[in-house]
Amino acid sequence: MFNGFSERIIPGEGAEIFCRIGGDGPPLLLLHGYPETGAMWAGIAGRLAARFSLVVPDLRGYGRSSVPANDAENRAFSKRQMGRDMAAVMTALGHERFAVAGHDRGGRVAYRMGFDMPERVTKLAVLDIVPVAEVWEGMGAREAMKTYHWPFLAQPHPMPETLIAADPVYYLKHTMASWTKAGSLDGFSPEAIAEYAAAFAKPENVHGACNDYRAGATIDWRLDREDREAGRRIAAPLLALWGAAGIPGEGENPLDVWSRWAETVEGRAIDAGHFIVEEAPDETLAALAAFFDAA
Repeated sequence: MFNGFSERIIPGEGAEIFCRIGGDGPPLLLLHGYPETGAMWAGIAGRLAARFSLVVPDLRGYGRSSVPANDAENRAFSKRQMGRDMAAVMTALGHERFAVAGHDRGGRVAYRMGFDMPERVTKLAVLDIVPVAEVWEGMGAREAMKTYHWPFLAQPHPMPETLIAADPVYYLKHTMASWTKAGSLDGFSPEAIAEYAAAFAKPENVHGACNDYRAGATIDWRLDREDREAGRRIAAPLLALWGAAGIPGEGENPLDVWSRWAETVEGRAIDAGHFIVEEAPDETLAALAAFFDAA
């Protein structure tokens, strides 16, 4: 994967961030989601690298990045803190202003950066998500069955970690397959699955992912509410892409949702489940390239 890319460990803001770096052109930061790593971008990174200077990190707590200690308020795993990691990485690489695309948890980091550092984010794309506050506040019985992992992973340590530890790779593969349109892992490359499994088999990474969701249930939700109550909206142009067979696609039109949070919104559904980059790489690539190429 990632032929022609270099690999570096770059200091974030309180974490060591593993990055794959390659390409030429305007800087574009690509952020992964749960329960993956930056390897989720492998299928389209080579083609994007012909147009953009790509930075493809593992978020703190995931993959080959470090797993800092958490704190009582879950600030260490907030999307604000993860965004600060990414800003430090981009500064270290000489990119003061940059575009960002994020899937799943990485999308939540991306839109938090849009709120927190508008002077740095030129454009942002969010893949198969709506804001944290919208998820928690819209979670009825049907939504809870689909997204049971949100309250499960957010339970106090060590309960979810202990249960997942019984067979973490089974949990990973079952979870990923259940969120695809086909209900299988057929759309994923063996190399990527191997990387996800190797990372998720480490207890410290399971703990990091749980802390990510603990932050989602606490400080991330609070920060969303504060922005909404203050009337703040994301100024950078925002592209929302979602799987037609994914969870956001089953509720209110995601464009209507994002229009409450951002000033300029465009986007559409992709013929896929949750993992649109890997399930529908050509369609997703075309949408991302058109958006980030446009003046």
